[in-house]
Amino acid sequence: MISRRHYLKYSALAGAATLLPTGLIHAIQHDGLITRAVPKTGEKLPIVGLGSSASFRRLAEGEDVSPLLDVIKALVDGGGSVFDTAPSYGASEEVAGRIVQQLGVSDDIFWATKVNVVPRGGSRADPDAARAQIERSFSYIGKDPIDLIQVHNIRDVPTQLAILKELKEEGRLRYIGATYTGQSRFPELADVMRGEPIDFIGVNYAVDDRSAAAQIFPIAQDRGIAVLVYVPFGRTRLWSRVGDRSVPEWAREIGIESWAQFFIKFAAAHPAVTTVTPATSKAHHMLDNLGAAVGELPDAAMQKRMAEYVDALPTA
Repeated sequence: MISRRHYLKYSALAGAATLLPTGLIHAIQHDGLITRAVPKTGEKLPIVGLGSSASFRRLAEGEDVSPLLDVIKALVDGGGSVFDTAPSYGASEEVAGRIVQQLGVSDDIFWATKVNVVPRGGSRADPDAARAQIERSFSYIGKDPIDLIQVHNIRDVPTQLAILKELKEEGRLRYIGATYTGQSRFPELADVMRGEPIDFIGVNYAVDDRSAAAQIFPIAQDRGIAVLVYVPFGRTRLWSRVGDRSVPEWAREIGIESWAQFFIKFAAAHPAVTTVTPATSKAHHMLDNLGAAVGELPDAAMQKRMAEYVDALPTA
């Protein structure tokens, strides 16, 4: 039975919520969250993390950022660790770094940030500006080495990735990588994956946005590259598609209790995926998301059924 201490801890994190997600109760009682290994090192990461764009970014740019402290505390206390951010996400990186240091959990967070100083409309990065941006990231999180820095949206990879490779060789970065959200530049991302010694990629993948599974994930598996999944809710697209429908009963067979868990479990089920990082600014949503990291992941037949169900829904 869940202890009173654990109940109070998690219900407090969830704010006004009075009941914990069943999935997290299961995690507390048993072996914690499902993890996946980083291919090149074997380091295990929970399959659900936290992103800092969208609503997280909007709140970080406001006057009251206290709800974000609750979100990050919910991530860590719930057994999660992966936090994905970027200098381009407004104040998210700076605010999150301050919170992490305030909570004293820097060593509990797998800090994944990015570099991109290519000016709008330009194609080249200023190396000095890139180094300065990276040093600001170090100051925000307050730890050295940083777990992961990736070239954001594969902008001027030769210049910016060269700097990341130097920092990794110096022991200041544990992992390096590249990100891209979209589809039109997947061939370029594929070239980087084949031609550069990267450890991670970050890419869009969702139940109604499955192109990465065909074009990118096989390369990641072949090259031993870990995958962070971004926008598993299609930003707000999937929420509009499901509307006020209830999660189908057949999805509950594998412990899915919410649409967030439906979407995250689908994304996490692909064997190439290391961690899914949906953004949120609410602690009870963070807890719900973490509930997708316990129990079963959908097998191939269930994934097909999930995709077909969503594909049949009307688009906005």
